[in-house]
Amino acid sequence: MIQQTENHQKKQIAILGSTGSIGTQALEVIREFPDRFEVYALTANNQVDLLAEQARKFNPEAVIIANESHYPRLKELLKDLPIKVYAGAKAIEQIVSSGPIDIVLASMVGYAGLKPTMEALKAGKTIALANKETMVVAGEIINELSRQYKAPILPVDSEHSAIFQCLEMNNPIEKILLTASGGPFRTYTEEMLEHVTKAQALKHPNWQMGAKITIDSASMMNKGFEVMEAKWLFGVPADKIEVLVHPQSIVHSMVQFRDGAVKAQLGLPDMKLPILYAFAYPERLQTAYKRVDFPAIGKLDFEKPDTQKFRNLALAYEAIKAGGNMPCILNAANEVAVAAFLADRIGFKAMSTVIEKTMQRAVFVAHPDYECYVFSDEEARRIASEIIK
Repeated sequence: MIQQTENHQKKQIAILGSTGSIGTQALEVIREFPDRFEVYALTANNQVDLLAEQARKFNPEAVIIANESHYPRLKELLKDLPIKVYAGAKAIEQIVSSGPIDIVLASMVGYAGLKPTMEALKAGKTIALANKETMVVAGEIINELSRQYKAPILPVDSEHSAIFQCLEMNNPIEKILLTASGGPFRTYTEEMLEHVTKAQALKHPNWQMGAKITIDSASMMNKGFEVMEAKWLFGVPADKIEVLVHPQSIVHSMVQFRDGAVKAQLGLPDMKLPILYAFAYPERLQTAYKRVDFPAIGKLDFEKPDTQKFRNLALAYEAIKAGGNMPCILNAANEVAVAAFLADRIGFKAMSTVIEKTMQRAVFVAHPDYECYVFSDEEARRIASEIIK
């Protein structure tokens, strides 16, 4: 549920997942605007050395390493600084409630981002949302918390940021046109997909991202997640959200209004722009970022996605249609399948098979609460792991 946030001078920002792709780019944005933004807290899962390096550069109030086994090393690396050092998931859930924080950048990977985002919303914090799985798994709960605690949610995904920018005039929506690059295998045949390697899948043609989201992009599961996220963020049913493959990644998304007019947001494939927009909203700050050179680009192409070749997108739409806890099941199965693919335990196309079988076997609940999501996540992970064995 997107609401307008107040304008603060020198906003205090907590970055959940500061060592990932979004987190590191967010720190670049903060470094470029030191008079507008300040780091209050940094968190990471395992990259303790990089987290310590970031802490030395930005001098936050607190740093947290989720993997508690790394706590002694982090404490040692920062022993000469007055930075508070914590460890564990509970510490992350607690830090987001800290009074001085204005914005929580939710950029942790996967299901792990759900609980901290919920706690931040309960504390009335503005959420800069880069963790799409939060909306995939529990969009209804997240929207209700946003309303109840008057905590704005500002999208960071380039596609959803584009839609948000297109909706500033608040005109009635007829349809959302959600663009997708098509990933590295857009022109591959189904037979060719049987033999793609991990190295090939990790080479995205336009974006530099972490391993998990890069694989999700290659399989088009990421686009299915984004359809779910758009549904909850903008209150638009899934049948009014059309995915368009756009190889150049210049049009980040479009909105079609009821009179037939279409409004698009364009820009180079650079996540610093949507991060900055979420941090500075409702302002636009002057930047020296590279501008779009339209004559150099030459043309912009669009095509329909092939859901037979990329079954994950079709499975995502099935999960949306089923509703209830099915998106949670889909997400958990996908996380297990992607991890198995990255570990060379299954092939690229086998990920879809694992996800589909898990969706068929897991217990479906039409009206889940948070405890149900926890159970469904655990059950789906167990079933997917058994299928892979």
